[in-house]
Amino acid sequence: MSVSQKHPYHLVDPSPWPLLGPLGALASTIGGVMYMHSFMGGGTLLSLGLGMILYTMFVWWRDVIRESTYEGHHTFVVQLGLRYGMILFIVSEVMSFLAFFWAFFHSSLAPTVEIGAIRPPKGIDVLNPWGIPFLNTLILLSSGAAVTWAHHAILAGFKKQAVYALVATILLALVSTGSQGMEYVEAPFTISDGIYGSTFFLATGFHGFHVIIGTIFLIICAIRQYLGHFTQTHHFGFEAAAWYRHFVDVVWLFLFVSIYWWGGNQKKEKKSETVFLPT
Repeated sequence: MSVSQKHPYHLVDPSPWPLLGPLGALASTIGGVMYMHSFMGGGTLLSLGLGMILYTMFVWWRDVIRESTYEGHHTFVVQLGLRYGMILFIVSEVMSFLAFFWAFFHSSLAPTVEIGAIRPPKGIDVLNPWGIPFLNTLILLSSGAAVTWAHHAILAGFKKQAVYALVATILLALVSTGSQGMEYVEAPFTISDGIYGSTFFLATGFHGFHVIIGTIFLIICAIRQYLGHFTQTHHFGFEAAAWYRHFVDVVWLFLFVSIYWWGGNQKKEKKSETVFLPT
C-alpha cells in the first residue's frame, strides 16, 4: 500500500547513530586521557572510540544522503529547519572557542605573580607569526575562496567546475593541516609549559581538529557532487560544509591576530618600555 504524505515535514525513523556517536566520543576521551597518562589499555580504548566515531559518521551520512537524495524527504521546510540547526551548531562552536580565548586573554592582560607577572612567561620562545602561521593564513583564506567558487559553480549548474573547486579546497585544507602539524613538531614549547603552552595548544589544536572535520565534510561533498547529488536548488549538504569552512577561517583570523601576533609581541613591548635610571 502506498501512503500519501500530506505535510512537508520529515518524520525521522528511529536510528541508533545518535547513541553510538556519543559513546564513541566518550570512549575516545577516556582512552585519550588514559593513553596520555600511560595507563594500560588506554591506546586500545582510544582506537576503539575513534573507530566508533568514524563508523557513525559513515553510516549516518549514508542515511542522510538516502533520505535527502533518493527518498526526497528534504523538502523546502525541512531544509529551512536544517539551516537553523546548522546556524545554532556554529553558534555553539563559537561559545567553545570563546572559552579558550577567554583563558588566553585572562592570563595575558593581567599576568599574576604565580605565572611570572609577564606574558609570555619567562623562558618561553614564542613562534614567529610571519612564518608558518602567516602561510597557514594565506592557505586557509585561499581554501575559503575555493569553496566559494564551488558554491557559485553549483548555483550556475557547472558540475565539473564545482568538482574542481572542491578538490582545490580539500588539497589546500590538507596542506594547512600538514603545516600545522609541522609547526607543532618544531615548536620550542609544549602543552605542559604552563598556562601559555596550555592555552596555545588547546586553542590552535581545537581549531586544527575542526579543520580536519571540515575537510572530511568537504570530501563527502566532493564525492556527492561528482555523483550528481547536488542541484541548483537542492544542495544544503554542501552549504552546511561551506558555512563550516568559513567559520573555521574566521576563527583562524582571530587566532592569528590574538595568539600569534599580539601574544608574541607583548614581551617585545615590555622590553621597549624598560627605563634605566642613573646610579
